Amino acid sequence: MKVVNVALLGIGNVGTGVYRILTENAADIKHREGLDIRIKKILVRNMNKKRDLEIDKNLYTEDFEDIINDDEIDIVAEFMGGVDPARDYIVKSLQKGKTVVTANKEVLAKHWPDFEQAAKGTGAGLYFEASVAGGIPIIRALTESLQANNIDSIMGIINGTTNYILTEMSEKDASYDDVLKEAQRQGLAEPDPANDVEGYDAAYKLSILASLAFHSRVHVENIFVEGITKINAQDITWAKELGYTIKLLAIGKKNGTVIEARVHPALIKQTHPLASVRGAYNAIFLHGHALGNFMLYGKGAGEMPTASAIVSDIIYASHITEHKFSTFENTYKKPSAITFNTDWASEYFIHLKVKDKPGVLSKISGLFGNNGVSIASMMQKQTEDDVTGIVPLVFITHETSELSMKKAIEQIKEIGDVVEVASLLRVID
Repeated sequence: MKVVNVALLGIGNVGTGVYRILTENAADIKHREGLDIRIKKILVRNMNKKRDLEIDKNLYTEDFEDIINDDEIDIVAEFMGGVDPARDYIVKSLQKGKTVVTANKEVLAKHWPDFEQAAKGTGAGLYFEASVAGGIPIIRALTESLQANNIDSIMGIINGTTNYILTEMSEKDASYDDVLKEAQRQGLAEPDPANDVEGYDAAYKLSILASLAFHSRVHVENIFVEGITKINAQDITWAKELGYTIKLLAIGKKNGTVIEARVHPALIKQTHPLASVRGAYNAIFLHGHALGNFMLYGKGAGEMPTASAIVSDIIYASHITEHKFSTFENTYKKPSAITFNTDWASEYFIHLKVKDKPGVLSKISGLFGNNGVSIASMMQKQTEDDVTGIVPLVFITHETSELSMKKAIEQIKEIGDVVEVASLLRVID
């Protein structure tokens, strides 16, 4: 039976899950996979810290050198999060010929070329199923199961924190601030939630997914990013009236040599499969030329779902004698044959707060028309602001270009009777 020695970088929530699976399921893994996977070292910041899980303290080390200098360690599993010191640890492990399994989407999205270069130099493997959508096997699907397809679009809910917030706002008519506080209380949102609510976490994940799906490196800086912090309960209510729900979507499309990649909140038809994804769950909706539409759904974060993906990678890597790498040129340079589209076509939901005066609507409609924006429907809603002489106008447009819409909005802001552009959201049918 093959013996595989593993080092864990960290023993927090995810590390605890990995430890439990590898120890509690050891007999099953031996029986099913013919592998005796042993945890040889665990890197911790403080060896004397009291932990809930009873672990042999001889496994602990505070010195990373104890891991990379141990020739018996075959696989290093990293789930520390962030860029530093994770980047340095991953590079050094690969340079020592140790295969790396990581759940760290940020460091992978930003430094993937460094890792792949180091891995190729020694023949080590680099695996990252847990970096996107927790326990959902989307990475393996793209690299191992969908090779017969040309994937031309990928759209997903890949951040559980924002999906939880938007679900609670929709179902309980709660405010963004109140739901965020509750998410933080439950541990679903960080004390500083910017990485999630501003869309950066989803952008890191989309960078990885789009690169694999489109066989071309999609850097984070090539992704348009907009978060959910400006979404309000009123917009969610009006969206529901129109037959939509609001989700933070990661969207990637490829048409020939043109790629568009964007993360932003959007109105999506309530009949779309992604509209029913609630709470902290994730889902990825793809289209392949042979398969057609395809969706994977499941828990996108958490101790055990993420640990499940990490252990799957450890088992998979343990069976591989020659590791595979990217199907594209994985460098820091923008792919020379690819153009990134920043002027995509979309329908739009626009919420304006305006003074209740004659001629305001005519001015707004004129500026939309001057910029090639065609209005599909318009509503003037009654709210408590009416007593102040300020009323909300809600527009849904026909499909138009992103840049035309932005130009129209900038001009509309200059109208003296327009108090605020409260919302500008894209619409997905």
